[in-house]
Amino acid sequence: MVRANGAVSLRELARVVQTSEVTVRRDVRALEAEGLLDRRHGGAVLPGGFTRESGFPQKSLSATAEKTAIADLAAGLVEEGEAIVVGAGTTTQELARRLARVPGLTVVTNSLLVAQALAHANRVEVVMTGGTLRGSNYALVGSGAEQSLQGLRVSRAFLSGSGLTAERGLSTSNMLSASVDRALVQAAAEVVVLADHTKLGADTMFQTVPTDVITRLVTDEPPTHDDRAATELQALADQGVQITVAGTGASAGASAPSSAAPVPPADADTAPGRPPRRDVPLPGQRRTRGGAGPGPQRLNPGGGLEQGPGTGAVERNARMADLRRR
Repeated sequence: MVRANGAVSLRELARVVQTSEVTVRRDVRALEAEGLLDRRHGGAVLPGGFTRESGFPQKSLSATAEKTAIADLAAGLVEEGEAIVVGAGTTTQELARRLARVPGLTVVTNSLLVAQALAHANRVEVVMTGGTLRGSNYALVGSGAEQSLQGLRVSRAFLSGSGLTAERGLSTSNMLSASVDRALVQAAAEVVVLADHTKLGADTMFQTVPTDVITRLVTDEPPTHDDRAATELQALADQGVQITVAGTGASAGASAPSSAAPVPPADADTAPGRPPRRDVPLPGQRRTRGGAGPGPQRLNPGGGLEQGPGTGAVERNARMADLRRR
C-alpha cells in the first residue's frame, strides 16, 4: 500500500489487514528498522525524507472519512455572499460539494473537480483560472493560471497539499501546483488549510504556504496514542495557527460535544445538523494576514491558556484528551 500510494495511515492499514492499530504500529516500527519505510504522524511513507505525490485515484481512496469530516467543518466557515478561492485536491473537492448549498457564493478555482462539483449549484458563481491542464490532479497550472489571478482579492483561500509541518508550513510534491497555490494565497485575506492527520509532519519538496501565513488549519482528530501529531498541532498553534479538529466515526460520537454544548463565543455555531468542532485557542488569532498578537500560548491540562514554549509528552497527551472531551 505504501508503494502504491506513497503514504498510508495506521487507521487505513488496520482496516485493510483487519487488526488493531497497536499491532500495525508495531509492524511499522519493524519495517522502519529494516529501512523499508519511514514512520510519520499516524502513518508511514516511502523512505527518503520527502513523500512522493500519489495519483488522484489513490488520493481519493485515502482517509475518506477524515476528509468528509474536515469538509463538513470547513463549509461552516463560509458565509452567504462571500467570494473565496478553492485550490485543487481531494479534500477541497469534498468541500466544494458542500459549498453548493451556500447562496450568493463566488468561487474562484483552478480545479476542474471543484468546478464540476459546483456546476449545477443555484446562485453559486464559479470563476476558473486559465492555464494548462495537469491531468494527474485535474488542475490548471502554469503561467496562464497564475496571470489570471493577478489583481484578484477574495476573503479566504481554502487549500490542501501533500504535507504540513510547523517548520515549513504547507507543501506539495509538484512545482507547478505549488506555484499556482502561492498565487491563490496572494489573492486571499485569510488562508485556511485542509489537511487530515496523515499529512501532519510530512514534508514534501515545494513549499506553498509558510506557517506564518496560515490563518486556520482544519484537520481530523489524531489517534489518541499519536503524541507526535499532538506535538505538531501544538507547534502550529504556538506559531499563531488556529486549529479546528473534527471527530470521525466512533471517536466523533464519543468525544465531540452535543449540539447543545457551549462553544467559544468567537466560533459559536449552534445551527442544527452542523458537525461538532473543537478550536484550540490561539495566540493573537490571525483573522487577516499580517496581524499581530501576544506571545505564544498553550492549552494546559485543565483546559486553560498559559504562556510559554512547547510542552512535554505528558502535557501534550492531557491537552489532546481535553480536546476530545470538549
